[in-house]
Amino acid sequence: MPPIFSVTSDQLSVWMVAFLWPFVRIMALISTAPVFSESAVPRTAKIGLAALLSMVIAPTLGALPSVPLVSAGGLWILIQQLLIGAAMGFSMRMVFALVQVAGDYAGLQMGLSFATFFDPTSGGSTMVLARLLNVLAILIFLATNGHLTLILTLAESFRTLPLADAPLAASGWFLLASAGGQIISDGLMLALPLVATLLTLNLAMGILNRASPQFSIFAVGFPVTLLAGMAMLQLSMQYLAPFLQPRFAAGFTSLLQFLHALHP
Repeated sequence: MPPIFSVTSDQLSVWMVAFLWPFVRIMALISTAPVFSESAVPRTAKIGLAALLSMVIAPTLGALPSVPLVSAGGLWILIQQLLIGAAMGFSMRMVFALVQVAGDYAGLQMGLSFATFFDPTSGGSTMVLARLLNVLAILIFLATNGHLTLILTLAESFRTLPLADAPLAASGWFLLASAGGQIISDGLMLALPLVATLLTLNLAMGILNRASPQFSIFAVGFPVTLLAGMAMLQLSMQYLAPFLQPRFAAGFTSLLQFLHALHP
């Protein structure tokens, strides 16, 4: 009696290739993208999500390059997918980096540079204020369906930059590196109201100390600066979402530009 279901080695190789190559790109993005790469998300959930997305996306890939999986060409394609996925996640993480930069600026001006703790996400010490703003940015990202847009952009990336053994264009990596310069300026722009207010307050207390030397600037300077910083931080919270939403949209736009620039 002939077998009802049989699989040849060639068919198995095609199935493995159709699953493994997109899985590497998706897993690299999940490991570096904001929200998905948070240490609070279990590793099994990350791997399961990557496998689920790979099974959904694999039937839509079309013709794959006729390169054996266990070969130099197959290894090169795997490395390419790893680099593409990691770069996509890194390009979106730069939007969250500007929030952390703004928190560092504000924390230094408020005198909270000593208020640090170990952040498992970054693997180092992080200011409390920077971590607070980062959590708020994550909540805004989720509230605006940024995570769903990121998954949609990931699915579109296989159409914009399909699986191929051709080398990637160098202009894409230059575009990604040049976008990093926007982090400092946007972070300073976000922290500018608080920094300007505290700078004016410090100048005023310096003039007061010169006019009245018996005035102990060191005794009242830190509490006044801290209270003024907290008040300005509370006032500026209502503008955090309107400030970040265009940055999220610009991050997705730069992500698509990066994919187009990588196309050989």
